[in-house]
Amino acid sequence: MLDSLVKFVREQYRTNEFIPLHAPVFGGNEKRYVLETVDSTFVSSVGAFVDRFEREMEAYTGSPRAVATVNGTAALHVALMLAGVKSGDLVLTQPLTFVATCNAIAYCGAEPVFIDVDKHTLGLSPVALERWLQEHAYLDVDGVCRVKSSDRVLRACLPMHTFGHPVELDSLIEVCGCWGLALVEDAAESLGSLYKGRHTGTFGCVGTLSFNGNKTITTGGGGMILANEALGGRAKHLTTTAKKAHAYEYVHDEVGYNYRLPNLNAALGCAQLEQLDSFIAAKRILAGRYQAFFEGSQFQFVVEPQGCRSNYWLNAVICENLMQRDELLAFSNQAGVMTRPIWKLMSHLPAYSKSLQGDLSNALWLEERVVNIPSSVVPELQV
Repeated sequence: MLDSLVKFVREQYRTNEFIPLHAPVFGGNEKRYVLETVDSTFVSSVGAFVDRFEREMEAYTGSPRAVATVNGTAALHVALMLAGVKSGDLVLTQPLTFVATCNAIAYCGAEPVFIDVDKHTLGLSPVALERWLQEHAYLDVDGVCRVKSSDRVLRACLPMHTFGHPVELDSLIEVCGCWGLALVEDAAESLGSLYKGRHTGTFGCVGTLSFNGNKTITTGGGGMILANEALGGRAKHLTTTAKKAHAYEYVHDEVGYNYRLPNLNAALGCAQLEQLDSFIAAKRILAGRYQAFFEGSQFQFVVEPQGCRSNYWLNAVICENLMQRDELLAFSNQAGVMTRPIWKLMSHLPAYSKSLQGDLSNALWLEERVVNIPSSVVPELQV
């Protein structure tokens, strides 16, 4: 089976050379737009391409405001601030995620509380969330959600759309509404993914995207905050060092952050965004081929949740056990086909090992079994 898998992957990418997990594709106006930026001399945080990238991302996602940042982690940090997360607060999130999700919480002086995931979405489980809140939390006289044992404030809920597969948003929104929690979406991996026809990152009070070099489209490094007009304006102020508009004076009215995306990166992003629909179409064709290949095998291919359209950012399979997972990883990487295990649970990392947590049975089960397989856009499949 492993021999057949390596052969199958090589057939898709039509090469006997090393095959990466996810490499960017530059087949449009990238060089042209970047050179325009260089010629203009506006290569830093002010320039026409930054503004254009934000407006085009608003149009694509349907978000009232989009604010570009230097990376997805910076976007998530500010998003949590916009949601009211303060030092000493707790934020409910999933343990099966990239470390940036938890790091952004820590940047606010807050701490994560780890809630289990669903196997069919790989993301935060609304059932597990409600169960934990019923057992461990209460609403005080002001309607603030607190932990029974310590009275610490539970301020927000932060799900992540794992590998581009949307979480159960309707149920999470309902739970958060009942418990007075701000919903912040980590949509770093799900650009182009839809939940019931609506773009991920637009359901909570704030959402964030990432344009790292390995994402569906890239700006080299970059992120985006998605919000309403009021919070979007606040995000723009905070990410531009909290500088008040003035013809020449430098007036900063609060602690701000130098998080603005450079124009040079935004130029790359504008060219990539022009190709996004064709990228996603190609990725979905590839995912369909993987699904057919693994049907009836020992491996379970991870498919989009019902009622959703996933961008299939990273294709994934679920192995039968840890031994099979390790065999797949060793064989494929030795054969020059890059595969990777899912992240170690955040609750296992030293920085977050003492955080509050619920029963994490599904996350632990998936940690031992999930493997990502090559997911780059196949240019021949673009439509």
